Formats: sequence, C-alpha cells, structure tokens
Amino acid sequence: MPSHEATRRKATPREFGKRALDVAIGVLAIVVLAPIFMVVWIAIHLDSPGPAVFRQRRIGRDEKPFNCFKFRTLRHNADENVHRDAIRRAWAKEPLSNDPDAPYKLTDDPRVTRVGRWLRRTSLDELPQLLNVLRGEMSIVGPRPAIPYELEYFRDWHHKRHIVKPGITGICQVRGRGRVCPEVMLEMDVEYAMNWTLWTDLKLIALTLPAVLRGHGAR
Repeated sequence: MPSHEATRRKATPREFGKRALDVAIGVLAIVVLAPIFMVVWIAIHLDSPGPAVFRQRRIGRDEKPFNCFKFRTLRHNADENVHRDAIRRAWAKEPLSNDPDAPYKLTDDPRVTRVGRWLRRTSLDELPQLLNVLRGEMSIVGPRPAIPYELEYFRDWHHKRHIVKPGITGICQVRGRGRVCPEVMLEMDVEYAMNWTLWTDLKLIALTLPAVLRGHGAR
C-alpha cells in the first residue's frame, strides 16, 4: 500500500466552493431535519439497549482516519467479524443475498435491529454524518468512507479515491448501492475523485433523493 501522508495544502477555488456548499447544506439540513433526528433517537432507544449514535473508525482524505458518526442499526457490541467475512466474500464476487436489488448486501444480517432495518432502507442512519461534514472530515458528496480493514483489498490505483473527502452521498449511492461488487464501486469512486466538479456534486445531490425513495440496493 502506498504511503499517503496528509499535508497542509492551500484550497483551490473549486475546493473552497465545495466546502462552502457543504457547510450551507449541512447547517440547513440539521436545522430542517432536527425533528427527524429526535424521532430516530427515541425509536432506537425504545427498540434496543445501547447508544443511539455510534462512532466507527473510517478512512478520510489522504487516508487520515477519523470517527464517523451513524445512527446505530446493529445490536450493541455486535460482532464485526460478520461484516469482515461479508467483505471477503464480496471481493470474491460471492453474492451475499438472493435479493436481485442487493446481491452484495447482507439482507438477512441477524445483528440488525427492527428499527435498524428501517433506518437502512431509508438511509436515515447516515444523518449524523452531517456532523462530520461540519467538522470538515467529510463532504456532502464523495466516496463512501472506507473501514480500515477494507483497504486490505485495495489495489494501488484504488487509493486515488482518497484525494478527496469521503461523502454522505455519491456516484455509488446513486448508481450502484448494493447492486454492484466492491471493485466496481471503487472504480466509480476513483472516477469521481479524478473528475469531480461543483456541477457534478449538485447533480448527484439532486439524484440522491429519488435513489433513496426507490430504495433499490438499500438494506
């Protein structure tokens, strides 16, 4: 794996514009969605013991680790080896379910709570990542933030996805979700990282809501 040491860099005009867009959308979304945050928070606590929000170590820009926030969809202290094994099988191109809309998703994961299934289907579990956006660790649009052990499967050129911040939504969420294998998802990520524009971001943001409402590949 190549070394990608984070360095201070001067933001380009388009990066400045992206950051301004992130902050504007992040603040607006938190204010508008505050009632939904509260409802989800209460629902999680009523459904199963444990914190409503959990932090998971993820890989950010320049491969710098950060704590990613999500609403908890699994039982508290669930065994992460289940996901590790799923990643291994997905990289071997083994379908993880019989669902044609989500062959590379664990649709029958016993660790997922009742509320967690609903949160995953609606993508509401991602809402706390708006805090990561305001903290500057994530962007509204970008590659999905990888879990450290997923990098074990990356080829050298896959690391190009880390030249940009990870995002809440992106090409994979709009085009792929659970319907494509990990390598195809990484190809999409690299395509975005190498060619993104503010116009691309605006289009992907506009396409995200219809993709979420359709629910294909979301489990």
